[in-house]
Amino acid sequence: MRGEDLYLSLTNRAFQYNDGFFETMIVQQGHIRFWQDHMARMAEAAAALKIQLYQSINADQLHEQLFQLSEQNNASRYGRIKVKVWRDGAGLYTPQTNAAAWLATAQPAESPHDLPLKVGICRTVTTLPSPFSAFKGPNALIYVMAGHEKAQAQYDDMLLLSPDGTVAELISSNIFWFREDTLFTPALESGCINGIVRRNIISWAANQAVPVVECHIAPAMLQDASVVFSANVTGIRSLSMIDSHPLPDTHTQLQKLQQALFNNTNL
Repeated sequence: MRGEDLYLSLTNRAFQYNDGFFETMIVQQGHIRFWQDHMARMAEAAAALKIQLYQSINADQLHEQLFQLSEQNNASRYGRIKVKVWRDGAGLYTPQTNAAAWLATAQPAESPHDLPLKVGICRTVTTLPSPFSAFKGPNALIYVMAGHEKAQAQYDDMLLLSPDGTVAELISSNIFWFREDTLFTPALESGCINGIVRRNIISWAANQAVPVVECHIAPAMLQDASVVFSANVTGIRSLSMIDSHPLPDTHTQLQKLQQALFNNTNL
């Protein structure tokens, strides 16, 4: 079926109530990066929304189905897969069932470049910390509006703050920084996504005996960092500027991290 031929019922709960979530994956050279982590986050999202995910999706077959889809769409060399999951059935706010319905798409993509990012501070919206803010979908409108502000301000990305004004995340990436050899990142209580690469960076740091601090800080404190960088499933990119303040954009540990997480396509 072509995307333009997709039919959704007017009772579809994703359309009517945004009653679901989505997961974005990268396939490269025949491997879906960070597969087990994606499966774990999908399970967490379904549990938070009380959707019976794996009673409706065969977890053992899903990987093969997604890879076949990427091959059919010429996306297996390098491509983006999106799995949209929603609560099936009709009803108003009270669901009639907790069974899952789902849709997957795959399309070829270009490998992202690694030029440093110039980032502004988002002033139109903040994150919304909640039991649902750690996964993708329920708060998507926040990132849409931040993207609108980014386009108007002509930045590469925008730094989103929490409701109390502390650093939370970028539009589609988590944010990290080194201060000397200590790694920092916003706590999940800031409302940031619990990113797939965020999980892997924290695990890498633990294996390398690199101290990690999950914190709440004002954006001005990033000016004292040794390096600030974004991280998501497409890769890691340093930030060269936040809101007109220049930043150093290289660090020895950052190079090691890039090598560990993104030079192994079997992840």
